[in-house]
Amino acid sequence: MTSRAPAGRFAPSPSADLHIGNLRTALLAWLFARSSGRRFLIRVEDLDDRTSGETAARQIADLAAIGIASDDPPEYQTAHTERYTRVIDALSGRGLTYECYCSRKDIRSAPRAPHAPEGAYPGTCRNLTAEQRAERRASGRPPALRLRSEVTEYAVRDLLHGTYTGVVDDLVLRRGDGVPAYNLAVVVDDAAQGIDQVVRGDDLLSSSPRQAYLGSLLGYPQPVYAHVPLVLNAEGKRLAKRDGAVTLAEIGVTETLHRIAGSLGFTAEDPQQMLAEFDPARLPRQPWIYP
Repeated sequence: MTSRAPAGRFAPSPSADLHIGNLRTALLAWLFARSSGRRFLIRVEDLDDRTSGETAARQIADLAAIGIASDDPPEYQTAHTERYTRVIDALSGRGLTYECYCSRKDIRSAPRAPHAPEGAYPGTCRNLTAEQRAERRASGRPPALRLRSEVTEYAVRDLLHGTYTGVVDDLVLRRGDGVPAYNLAVVVDDAAQGIDQVVRGDDLLSSSPRQAYLGSLLGYPQPVYAHVPLVLNAEGKRLAKRDGAVTLAEIGVTETLHRIAGSLGFTAEDPQQMLAEFDPARLPRQPWIYP
């Protein structure tokens, strides 16, 4: 783990241009970091093969256009695959991983414990015998690698939501195609970069217990969490390209900052001036419906 000064961050996946909801969350992450004396970093989460270097460049340029820049050069996850391999190998050496041959369809159709949430892994491959593993290997399906979790739930503290206790299952650490999984990479990267404040959309609140638990196994302190409300369309769904003019190129810098400031109750429309008005306790707790 790094000894660099504490930091907050914004970590987009470059699969599409940032829309006004992404930009609002990025601005809030910047305000949380700056108001607490932290550095602010941008990380490009480009492990998925649907991402694009050109899209990443546009995302970074859009953030700069509204006054948000990284204190260090943006890091790209694809440059740090050895970092994830070392952590996975260490967990495997402690007996905390196992191979999983389940497809998504297998997981959806498998019986699960009462009250277990949809999508939680039911442990199908957790206790396979050596013979059963050999049979599954012979099928030719490459296995994912899962964490052998020792708890079923974990609590995190969130600045906006208070104490939140959520499900911890045997999360994937490495996908069947060999790519490190999101829940592993985000935890390892935050620790490596000295990020101790995580501000992001509240749709990710339920994943925080899994990530915090994994971090605890790796000896990382739990970050300060703040899960902020999303921006939704008129139908109450997450914004998407089909919702019309939602990107910076379509709306413009001035109008984007004007709308974001209004949604947060700020009179200032410049990020530096917003700092003087910023108070986490006064932030809206409900989604912003756009437009």
